[in-house]
Amino acid sequence: MSQNAENQADLSTFEGLRTELLVVAYRMLGDVARAQDMVQETWLRWSQRASGVVVESPRAYLVTAITRLCLNHLSLAHVQREELRATRLPEPARLLDLGILDPEKREEVSMACLVALERLNPIERAVFLLHDVFELPHEEIAAVVGSSEQACRKSLERARDKISAKKRMFNASREEHQRLLFAFLAAVTSGDMSQIVSVLASDAVLVADAGPHGRSVGNIRNLPGPLHGADKIAAFVIAASQVADLRAEMRELNGQPAVVFERHGEPFAALLLAIADGLIFELYFHADLSRLCHTGTTAAPTVASFESP
Repeated sequence: MSQNAENQADLSTFEGLRTELLVVAYRMLGDVARAQDMVQETWLRWSQRASGVVVESPRAYLVTAITRLCLNHLSLAHVQREELRATRLPEPARLLDLGILDPEKREEVSMACLVALERLNPIERAVFLLHDVFELPHEEIAAVVGSSEQACRKSLERARDKISAKKRMFNASREEHQRLLFAFLAAVTSGDMSQIVSVLASDAVLVADAGPHGRSVGNIRNLPGPLHGADKIAAFVIAASQVADLRAEMRELNGQPAVVFERHGEPFAALLLAIADGLIFELYFHADLSRLCHTGTTAAPTVASFESP
């Protein structure tokens, strides 16, 4: 095979796996731009590997390569500090921005699933994805994460335990998400605390990510940590809704109905839910302005408005 033909074959193989690689990196890092950087770096490594080297499974080769790159990135000191922040959430994104055209793939990048993955340490995250998603043997995974096979098995066991506790929130239908999202917005708009509480699980959790430096609107500052309990969440969202003129628009983010709040025509925040058993168990309020660029720019029908009195 000529060098040009070999290069074209490499490019074709890589492009056929690009979306899958982007999703791997996104699930590892929870950040679209960083995931895209990892994909580009993986391409450089793939295209610059020694000429004539036969790769039996390009998919396994590329998945392990991008996973290793993600682990290297997660080992950086400033990234580790960010990962430890109690209110950090994965960046919300449309499936189209991730190259996902098949809606059946939405569970892989649902916000509830991403949050569960982010609560794993990087090694657990990598082992879980490589073994349970890509079915790589422990021997190969150990080489990727720089650990023993026995340690990988223990990491996988811990990861499965942590993921299983959240799994019931991964599979709610799109219709159920939309129903509860509309009900929650209507209750907040009315200012009826009892209505808000009625759609929340008693032990619901709200995580508001305002970025590493925080934000404040009026006299409301970002939460220093997750807020626990339906009553506390209801009181907080009623107070927060009264200090800013926000327009709420329906979008589909991470494969599920979500709301993007706009102020002066620009994204202000995004709200995604995790639900189970007909109730909202987790609320993810994304308020880091630097990480709202993949929430869509095309206006959608307004589903609610929060107006200052």
